[in-house]
Amino acid sequence: MTDPGWLGAAAARVAADPDAIRELFPSAGRHCGRGPLPHPGPQEASWTVDDAARTVLLTALPQRGEALAATVTVLYHDGDAAEKRGVLRALPRLDLADGAVELLRDALRTNDPRLVAASLGPYARHLDAAAWRQGVLKCVFMGIELAAIDALDERADAELALMLADLAAERRAAGRTFAADATALLARLQTPQA
Repeated sequence: MTDPGWLGAAAARVAADPDAIRELFPSAGRHCGRGPLPHPGPQEASWTVDDAARTVLLTALPQRGEALAATVTVLYHDGDAAEKRGVLRALPRLDLADGAVELLRDALRTNDPRLVAASLGPYARHLDAAAWRQGVLKCVFMGIELAAIDALDERADAELALMLADLAAERRAAGRTFAADATALLARLQTPQA
């Protein structure tokens, strides 16, 4: 059951006392719900209600820069998978510059498809090209829909095409299928530009 007044009160408390987020952030799912976000925008298509609630709490923090990065890092490392995903989804809305890139790298090392997908959202623009390409390949390998990757067509390059072609060949040699969205991306990358 959700508490409709909880989020507003919690955000006000975090704005007045940033340390309160350590208590409130983990309980967002219990108070706000964990189901799919109703009426999401294009960037929130796969979000849950608790993802959105955690974003509200993080954006209520009066901290900026290094202080905010330190708080976000603690919440990420102390959190369960849903809390980590909430942090990752909130990153593009926070004043962090590239101060939380290590959280993306950590998420990409996991075998949790929710974290891998969330790590390649809009904040992934701060990942260097090599790490981003490895993230795309991990999505293909794990069966994560490539639609979850922000700016995929803008960042995809010839090096990614080679990596995808190698993975496709390995899959074929092993008698395995290659995802349709990865096949379509590879075809786009291999088509000569006009």
